[in-house]
Amino acid sequence: MKLTLVIEHLFKKYIPSPFTIAIVLTVITILLAILLTKPESVDTFSYSFDVLQYWEKGIWTNGLLVFAYQMMLILVLGHVLVLSKPANIIISKITKYCSTTANSAAIVSAITMFVAFFNWGLGLIFGALLARKVAEDAQRKDLALNYPIIGAAGYVGLMVWHGGISGSAPIKINEDGHIKNIMKTISSEETITNIPNSISYGETVLSWWNLLIFLVVVIAISTTFYLIVKKAKPTKIKLVEYKVEEAINETSKVEKLDNSKLFATVLGLFILCVFVLRYWNDIIVLKITPNLINFFMLGLGILLHGSFKKFTNAVGASISDVSGILIQFPLYFGIMGIMKSTGMVLLISDFFVSISTATTLPIFTFFSAGIINIFVPSGGGQWIVQGPIVVESALQLGVPLPKAIMALAYGDQVTNMLQPFWALPLLGITKLKAKEILPYTLIAMLVGSAIYLLGLLIF
Repeated sequence: MKLTLVIEHLFKKYIPSPFTIAIVLTVITILLAILLTKPESVDTFSYSFDVLQYWEKGIWTNGLLVFAYQMMLILVLGHVLVLSKPANIIISKITKYCSTTANSAAIVSAITMFVAFFNWGLGLIFGALLARKVAEDAQRKDLALNYPIIGAAGYVGLMVWHGGISGSAPIKINEDGHIKNIMKTISSEETITNIPNSISYGETVLSWWNLLIFLVVVIAISTTFYLIVKKAKPTKIKLVEYKVEEAINETSKVEKLDNSKLFATVLGLFILCVFVLRYWNDIIVLKITPNLINFFMLGLGILLHGSFKKFTNAVGASISDVSGILIQFPLYFGIMGIMKSTGMVLLISDFFVSISTATTLPIFTFFSAGIINIFVPSGGGQWIVQGPIVVESALQLGVPLPKAIMALAYGDQVTNMLQPFWALPLLGITKLKAKEILPYTLIAMLVGSAIYLLGLLIF
């Protein structure tokens, strides 16, 4: 597959690190703001200083900083759950049904997508560990297996995550007042009064049409992985057993309180009881928020690990996956601060409106989101930058906001199969290389894109 080798070469040669990309985008945004939005009555030097102030103010927007922390917790706590012994037991039981590359690829891809639909951090690490355990089992039983295909199957959860329960855009618009807040300095007061206070999961993630699209994607991708095995040869597997206990660096010489199973169980159950009391009414009406998901995973994580020491060790093992997001989010907040305060969002949304209709806007949104994701590999960061543009464009053309926002989510998630940034944790666990899984994730991206585009046109 020469095309995939070319793409991998281009990524390595011309695409810098995500942090560098965020810096470059910041500089480009500042320059465009000065060139395109400077009032005639203001000199360039003074306006440049104003733009820099907008940037600095955007970085420290309190509401956005809370959002960043919520997204980081979703990844960390999802990772923590996968590192628990019960999760490891489940993974071990699944591997018993994986006897060939074909059925292994189908099983791993389907289960990974279902897990990622619930939580993207959970799905990412679960898929990686499941792929690794399938390979280890095949190695012990001396079964012929194409490991790169299994590794690719363990990564496809990142192709459905943004349309799932932990998706950045759907989860934020479900919060009271979030859409109005991000549009406050963009849309007119009359328009803002017509914006809903929130959009529930019943209209987006858990709508019948999104669930149908998701199920079609799961069936199609699993079937695709099952079929492409026919042209793939078995690969050599040389792996040392991956142990969860070693991964989270457990120790036995700890203080009694840190190692108390009873204390951890009581606290975990207490948190889950409070969770039910606090969020039951929200769950009934499908009002799923970042706080709801994180609070549930916090209690469940402590309960499953069985001690504070094991839980905090798992957090330590998971926290490295957050470092890139932690430092990038403020930069994207700065970009959004510039775009809001200078009116660039309106300029861009007016352009999309000028070339789109109510039918084609979701399609344009899908492709633009996919392209932006290559350079901004963070669903939360992308929502902050692109979300207001999508909302404003949809309002002007009369496109239902749930459909327009899910179009952004679909476009953002499919190009994760092309952008290797989020594959780094999987590659570290499986010991595979990006060039080994890329040929198969690209096929998954093409199949998934066709389904999402068809769904946007039909529904």
